[in-house]
Amino acid sequence: MTSSADHDIEARRTLDLIGPTPDNWVPEHPGIDHNVFIIGGGQSGSAFAFALRRAGIGKVTIVDGAPDAGLAGVWLTRARMNKLRTPKVLVGPEGALAGLGFQSWFEARFGEAAYHALDRAPRTLWADYLAWYRRFLSIPVRYGTQVVRIEPSNTDSAGWHFRVHLEIDGKHTVETARKILLCNGVAGNGAAFLPDVFRDLPSALYMHTSQAIDFAALRGKRVAVVGGAASAFDAAASALEAGAAEVRQFVRRPALASVPIARARGYPGAYDNYWDLPDALRWTQALRYKRSGSTAPRDAIDRVTQFDAYHLHLDAQWESAEVLDGTIAADVKGERFPFDFAIAGTGYYIDPGARGELADFARHIRLWGDQYTPASGDADAGLAAHPYLGSALEYLEKHAGQAPYLKDIHVYNPAGFVSAGVPVGDVPSMKRDIPAVVRRISRDLFLADIAQHTERLAADIPADFTLADYEARVWRGAPRASSDQQRNIP
Repeated sequence: MTSSADHDIEARRTLDLIGPTPDNWVPEHPGIDHNVFIIGGGQSGSAFAFALRRAGIGKVTIVDGAPDAGLAGVWLTRARMNKLRTPKVLVGPEGALAGLGFQSWFEARFGEAAYHALDRAPRTLWADYLAWYRRFLSIPVRYGTQVVRIEPSNTDSAGWHFRVHLEIDGKHTVETARKILLCNGVAGNGAAFLPDVFRDLPSALYMHTSQAIDFAALRGKRVAVVGGAASAFDAAASALEAGAAEVRQFVRRPALASVPIARARGYPGAYDNYWDLPDALRWTQALRYKRSGSTAPRDAIDRVTQFDAYHLHLDAQWESAEVLDGTIAADVKGERFPFDFAIAGTGYYIDPGARGELADFARHIRLWGDQYTPASGDADAGLAAHPYLGSALEYLEKHAGQAPYLKDIHVYNPAGFVSAGVPVGDVPSMKRDIPAVVRRISRDLFLADIAQHTERLAADIPADFTLADYEARVWRGAPRASSDQQRNIP
């Protein structure tokens, strides 16, 4: 087992072997602050920043609304699982550079045997690895910076670009960018979904799993959890481990979703070529996944079922809820249950129009409902609301010519699921989609400045050497004999 210091040396060697970081080749544009503006400073934003750097694309900035690195992303905030839900062997932020990956980082600190004993990466250690990744690669993130509006703009000097309106320490400022990368998490193209039955309850009595829940305050309390996906189980377990007196989890399905449908397309052929599948097949795959349900890992279920204070209610939707004597009274299948607090683990919905920063152009974004009409039995309003993305996860126009700037916004969050076939923004999408997005950004920036590059490609290049450096060794042919010499030849 090596030390963390030795690992840094090995990781530095990994970088040395791929050569120096290329210089920024993107020409300057008057009035443009950033070539690429990345919204979200978690694992995705950091991985993109490194990949863009290696592609020679400079003037890249990352912003995050969290006040500091510890609260950025999900791993130390609303993620409550003990272990990641994805296999440890998937390629993550390191891309093709294994020396920068989680396995290399983990083995240096805990040994090869400890790594081989893992089935999935522990959540808090994954957070530690990401912190190392940002530090080691010197990836700066501007924390405490909230994006409130992305305004398309077109000027003679800069062409189409974006005016990004920011709130920093209560002050409004505007910066400009040519490309936008949305690495802004599960609600990045929508919002947390909250069942109607919660809407009339006092906000002090419930929270969504997307919020920062004070589980210590639930000690000795009666807690309801609504939802059957992994985040709901993680919340239920966190409440139980914090000492809740009783936790009841309500799931609308008659049985827990237990078939991981996504594994059917988890082989290289399907993964690598998913963008080339016809729309009908991509729709069918997304619909099959949604109807089967999102499965919680077995260990997430084991984590709650060990508690006698845990009760699982199947085929059980809340019919109504009211507040009596400061507590929630919920009616479910003819029974009434009292709760001191409720947690909605009910997921998220996709609607670009629900995001204030996207309001300027949300109506122009092509959605799956605009692109594809399934058979009546296969219609699904939730899937139809997903943006229909291009192969570099870029927005497309609903009507050609009305919003040409949309191709310069790349969506690296779960809104890309129907288009991409994987949970975009999580580790499974990194190997394929980060290189594809970076290649497209590079191509777009290059072609947008083709006049400057044409001039650069035609530039005079000084010679590395002259004729004088090799003239003495130039073969001039065999020496010719003189006429006298020729006459004396026998």
